[in-house]
Amino acid sequence: MSAARPGRVTIVKPASSMQSEINTPRVDVMVVLIPLFIVMALMMVTPAAMGELWLQLPGPDDSAAEVGPSPGIVRLMADGTLQFQGETLRDEEYVPRLRAFLSTRHHYWQRAMLFDPDPRAPYQRFIFALDGARLAGAEALGLSVDTR
Repeated sequence: MSAARPGRVTIVKPASSMQSEINTPRVDVMVVLIPLFIVMALMMVTPAAMGELWLQLPGPDDSAAEVGPSPGIVRLMADGTLQFQGETLRDEEYVPRLRAFLSTRHHYWQRAMLFDPDPRAPYQRFIFALDGARLAGAEALGLSVDTR
């Protein structure tokens, strides 16, 4: 390389053919996505941080709304006996009695069963109660837990 003369500008090009260009389509996408994610995150975090929760509650004139029947309640006692709606049932009566109860419910959301097992009850009996409810046609199974 020769020495540069005064008053003359020498341009030096890099030896490699790599060019440092910004891939503009990716940058455009990121410019749109990042603010979108920020706004979405703020919309999710802000109500929780402020202790707010938006609910739509029925007004005083909505008292005629249909509540629906209550679910059937199955209690599993500590000795393994089953009670349905306060009536003690033998194993062979359990599924037919639940089936008769559920047959009066016409909508799937009305065919719900609530289980209230004693913590000392045998686990196998609880599984028997759940399986029997499914065989009888229960659509939803709930578990009542005592936190005392």
